[in-house]
Amino acid sequence: MFVHLLRTKLLRAEVTGARLDYEGSLAIDRELLDLVGMLPYERILIGNLTNGQRFETYAIPAPAGTREICLNGATAHLGQPGDLLVVMSFAEVPAADAPAWKPRTVTLADRNRRIVRLENTAATPALLSTFQR
Repeated sequence: MFVHLLRTKLLRAEVTGARLDYEGSLAIDRELLDLVGMLPYERILIGNLTNGQRFETYAIPAPAGTREICLNGATAHLGQPGDLLVVMSFAEVPAADAPAWKPRTVTLADRNRRIVRLENTAATPALLSTFQR
């Protein structure tokens, strides 16, 4: 048997833009993706902490270092710059492995430039040095 568990989470990621004229997805700074281990084009669930909206889409990489979190296409109707998001991905894990499972999580602040909390990531010192702590 397999169970569906949280794999990665960006908490309090601030929306920096919203573009209606795009086919869809959530653009996320490539360094943020790498920091938490989220994959480009991975299916993600988003909770908007500001307005309560909850939606599903996929992650696309935005240019590294921009700290961009941009709602694209239809998702642009579900938030606006300044909103805070929880961005999550999930994994199918054998039930026997579930008790030891630990998701990778990053809590952000200051327009996605500062790390407040970091858990279970494999981030390199070089990548971490690009963020305020």
